[in-house]
Amino acid sequence: MTLWNGSFPFYAGTNACFPFNTTSAVIASVFLSALATSIIILPGIRGKGRLFWLLRVIMGLFIGAVVLTIQFTRDWESGWVTANTSYKSFSSAVVKADIGLHIGLAGVNVTLVGNPVNQVNETIDYNEHFAWSFDADYDHSYSEGLEKGLPSPILYVAEKFTTESPCNMHRQYRISGHYACITLWMALCTWLISILLFSMPILLYGGYMLLLTAALMLFSLLFFITARNTPKCPIQFGPASLKTDYGGSFWLTLATGLLCLLLGLGVIILNSVRPQKLKLVFNLDEGKGEKAEGWDKPHLPDESSSSEQDVLMVPLNELCEVTTTQL
Repeated sequence: MTLWNGSFPFYAGTNACFPFNTTSAVIASVFLSALATSIIILPGIRGKGRLFWLLRVIMGLFIGAVVLTIQFTRDWESGWVTANTSYKSFSSAVVKADIGLHIGLAGVNVTLVGNPVNQVNETIDYNEHFAWSFDADYDHSYSEGLEKGLPSPILYVAEKFTTESPCNMHRQYRISGHYACITLWMALCTWLISILLFSMPILLYGGYMLLLTAALMLFSLLFFITARNTPKCPIQFGPASLKTDYGGSFWLTLATGLLCLLLGLGVIILNSVRPQKLKLVFNLDEGKGEKAEGWDKPHLPDESSSSEQDVLMVPLNELCEVTTTQL
């Protein structure tokens, strides 16, 4: 039996991690509640327009949920590597573990999972977040990790993104993440405006707002790509190298932006080519559609009927003479 039963008492215990991102869970629950409410009131809609109404609700909620959620996700860029590496400082213990790097718009997550999980009398399962948002100090988070005695692989990866690192990756990712986050908040606003315009209904301008939403989402991807294409320092664990690639949030943003682009173009094209089909999709009757399209038309007085004109146009020579007798 070794001293302290093989453990290291001068290190803090492993923090328990929540199984999923609580912010994403809250956003998903809100939008799912809205979807459930829409399904409950669905039987109150008559006719064939019920299906089109449900599709519009699903599409609108999906786009809004994606635009809002991807700002808080941490897998815009991710990568994994399996390597044999030293576990902690002041220890010669070597463990086999899966090391992961997940980069988001507001910071990085570094994960360390043992392979197997139980090694050196410990459960090796770490997931540490280092933020660089406006109200966060990345270097301070890294210093706290040093004080807690985090495993060496996590500190080694996190050190690459510090402000004093010669890699200069912190500045590139932080600036691009800020600009991408700003454009996504703008995309959320244009999505809300498009929902209001479609409900009024002003369909053409709603299509324009969808195109603007798509453009903002695609611009956010361009901002993030500028940081992705900068030269990076290699992250080596012996012969193994940790390399990253675009993650799920990046591809989800791209797919949603293209979806908004197609929907916006579809609304604009149908409005100019087949306006009646577009009214059918949005459950608009003729009177309501003509009223929405005729806001800018001047209101002229009604013309006189043909019968009134005929009465007024009777020739004078055809009028009967009336004689009066004085009493």
